Amino acid sequence: MKLYSRSQFIGALVAAVITTAALAVGLTASISYVRNIAATQAATGSHPEQPTEQEALSVPIIPTEKDVSLPTVVVDAVSYTVEEQQNISVYERCSPSVVNINTKVTGVNWFLEPVVQDGGSGSGAIIDRRGYILTNVHVISGASQIYVSLSDGTQYEATVVGQDEESDLAVIQFTPPPDVVLTPIPFGDSTNLRVGQKVIAIGNPFGLERTMTTGIVSSLGRPIRNGSGRIIRNMIQTDSAINPGNSGGPLLDTSGRMIGINTMIYSSSGSSAGVGFAVPAETAVRVVADLMQYGRVNRGIIQASVVQLNNTIIQYAGLDVRGGVLVSQTTRGGNADTAGLRGGTQAVRYGRDTIYLGGDIITQIDDIAVSTIAEYYSALESKRPGDTVTLTVRRKKQTVTLTVLLAAQPRR
Repeated sequence: MKLYSRSQFIGALVAAVITTAALAVGLTASISYVRNIAATQAATGSHPEQPTEQEALSVPIIPTEKDVSLPTVVVDAVSYTVEEQQNISVYERCSPSVVNINTKVTGVNWFLEPVVQDGGSGSGAIIDRRGYILTNVHVISGASQIYVSLSDGTQYEATVVGQDEESDLAVIQFTPPPDVVLTPIPFGDSTNLRVGQKVIAIGNPFGLERTMTTGIVSSLGRPIRNGSGRIIRNMIQTDSAINPGNSGGPLLDTSGRMIGINTMIYSSSGSSAGVGFAVPAETAVRVVADLMQYGRVNRGIIQASVVQLNNTIIQYAGLDVRGGVLVSQTTRGGNADTAGLRGGTQAVRYGRDTIYLGGDIITQIDDIAVSTIAEYYSALESKRPGDTVTLTVRRKKQTVTLTVLLAAQPRR
């Protein structure tokens, strides 16, 4: 609201009084003029001549409501900001590609008889017109039946194509009818993401299908331990609201490209606290290609059995390290043996297993520090058979560097 000073207020009031007085004088003059014309006409019985243009202009005209022309205000019933238009466009293009996933699990009743029960629910993204869907492993874990609901409400049963617990990614598939044309979500480039960049999540939180939330990239390159104890590296952190049921759904950029797969949240209550994590598209592209072709991820491995160190083993063996993985045994003639990695020679009982002490202790793979088994496998997660890695190991209180050519995983 605009404020006026005392002098401004008095000035405005005086101006209003003067204007009103002028209008009143003009009105009186007009009435007198009209009366004079009427009197003349009555006395002479004739009609007066039309006033000249100058005379007409000298007569004040008092406007009526009909004469007042107000400015026309045009209200646009559908007007959106640029950001709103962007959000609407992404949702309309991508929401048909997001599916709701529900599972059935096999349990037992009071009579110890097997029964089918409702399992969990989550989200997924269509990545191929043939019915391939990308989701999380924990969404379909333990399921005896998997059902996929499309945006038009139709539901289909799906089967597992492959799953990878190291990245918590899985591919399932259903067979669409011939008259159903699916719209896959394109993969984006997660390597060029920047903190502060806007992102959009679409999923089915709490079973509310195709819900959209927006946020930003809060951080990049987060190593996060998932529910199964595995560490997933390079996770995307976002403050876009992610809740139970969002798992497996896409995290999109403003062009509608999938730059991440929503996987987990950090929360003390179980609901969104503004800290969510997504597996980057860079990882998903590599994993999906293997799952669709082989049913598993074809990773490179070190042909050795390893044991995570703890205080008991460290004290018993008199080691000079605080963490790492102990090389218990190596495969004879394998890549670890060929590279000079040494296994242990002293057999001891450890729980129900037998391990061998005295072997090398791996403390680093390439530039990634390794203090646990989870970090050991995480460091190898993106490696292929034929890749070369550099191991840093402790051997008899000395640091040794070895180069290992990774081998292929044996088929199960």
